Amino acid sequence: MPKTLILTRHAKSSWDSPGMNDHDRPLNKRGRKSAEAIGAWLRARGLVPDEVLCSSARRTRETYERMGFDTPAEVSDTLYLVTANQILRELSGATGDTVLLLGHSPGIGQFAAEILGAPPDHPRFRDYPTGATLVAHFDLDSWDKLAWRSGDLVGFTVPRDLPEQ
Repeated sequence: MPKTLILTRHAKSSWDSPGMNDHDRPLNKRGRKSAEAIGAWLRARGLVPDEVLCSSARRTRETYERMGFDTPAEVSDTLYLVTANQILRELSGATGDTVLLLGHSPGIGQFAAEILGAPPDHPRFRDYPTGATLVAHFDLDSWDKLAWRSGDLVGFTVPRDLPEQ
């Protein structure tokens, strides 16, 4: 069965407490609304993950919670500030047919650029801003066969493209 990857960078985080540890930063008001809008965008396209891989950072966990899916997230320290190659290795152990991975810049944007056969024609794809979400299909029967440049673009959006919730 083909595989679908939903690749989301966490929504906008708060900088109200400059001395706060980066790992502990929450979402700000705009980020909370954006995460809800991303979840609605995915559901409107029939995209519901059956497996969720999420960085342990507070802002990624909050992003997922606000997206409104029921699938329990596999929260991992190894997805906090990882490289594109590390994301590829993490995905190789996935078992779901539709996997949502939530992470951080710059690794998530680099991964998105390398995993697709051709990038989307979107002005924000290259900088992969907060809340950016890519959906790609892969003609695979197992995630351990995932390879660079093997994904077919299904969709890409950023929160500013979505209607207010």
